[in-house]
Amino acid sequence: MKLRLVVTIIAIGMSGARADEAQRREAAALVGELKAPLAATALAELGRELFWDTRASLDGKTACASCHPARDWGADRRRFSPDARGALTSRHSPTIFNSMSQPMLRWLGDRKSGADQAEGSLTGSMGFAGKDVGIAKLAELGYAPKFRAAFPQDAEPLTPTNYGHALAAYQATLVTPAPFDRFLAGDDRALNERQQAGLRRFIATGCAGCHNGVNLGGNSLQKFGLTKDYWLETGSEKPDVGRVAVTKKEEDRYVFRVPMLRNVAKTAPYFHDGSVPRLDQAVRIMGVLQLGRTLDDAAVSEIVSFLESLTGDVPGNYAPPGKKPER
Repeated sequence: MKLRLVVTIIAIGMSGARADEAQRREAAALVGELKAPLAATALAELGRELFWDTRASLDGKTACASCHPARDWGADRRRFSPDARGALTSRHSPTIFNSMSQPMLRWLGDRKSGADQAEGSLTGSMGFAGKDVGIAKLAELGYAPKFRAAFPQDAEPLTPTNYGHALAAYQATLVTPAPFDRFLAGDDRALNERQQAGLRRFIATGCAGCHNGVNLGGNSLQKFGLTKDYWLETGSEKPDVGRVAVTKKEEDRYVFRVPMLRNVAKTAPYFHDGSVPRLDQAVRIMGVLQLGRTLDDAAVSEIVSFLESLTGDVPGNYAPPGKKPER
């Protein structure tokens, strides 16, 4: 009797975890497995020091990490983040995790790489009047020897360009493989049945039409509000014209970079203006605005369950040198 009971329990457990191989192959083709990062280099270690150094800003209180706390999985629970001038950012700070593999950064896709974004932050979030002023501050803080060690081939290693490269090298190590990646690699127990049902629903509903690639997004631009004005659903106080502000092309009005969905269950609030506080609300709104579909509670719940499987661990090096992440 005991043996029969044990066999029955094992059979139930195996049945509950069994994956649909066709679904796994389809998901792998649409997304692809996120791999663990390579070991950090000396350049990445310099970038880590810069990323967390509050002294390297106009007010001496703001670091790159200030808008991307570990407790928020590299995003910011505040709708808008204060910069070193005391002003608020014009858009919500997206997560820094997994971001360096994107072909463009920021909500408008106006930074072509992580290095480009980091260099621009000298006169952006760091608050300096010019890049040369920021570099002078780094020299004052004793960074020149560290840049010489990291860029031995350069006659003038302490430059805005190299500042950007160092920060990008560190941010490239901030990769967060999740249960979903273990599922794609063949682990049937990585996702429970509800999460697998959510994956099926995510694909069948059409979400993967834009949220594809290894980060489930971040690799394309799309108009926000294909079926109606987006603010009618999000409740945004002030419509943001989107990418047209950069390109001056009318076809880019209300166009934004499609956000990544990695760690999305941990990076509220949602959308470019942080106007939506809950993930289930964001899923429902996306169904209406982008797909013209009203998703019922069951569909929303399943999709949210799948999205939760995209949560990885906060990287162990996401903290100042010599420290561990605070959560």
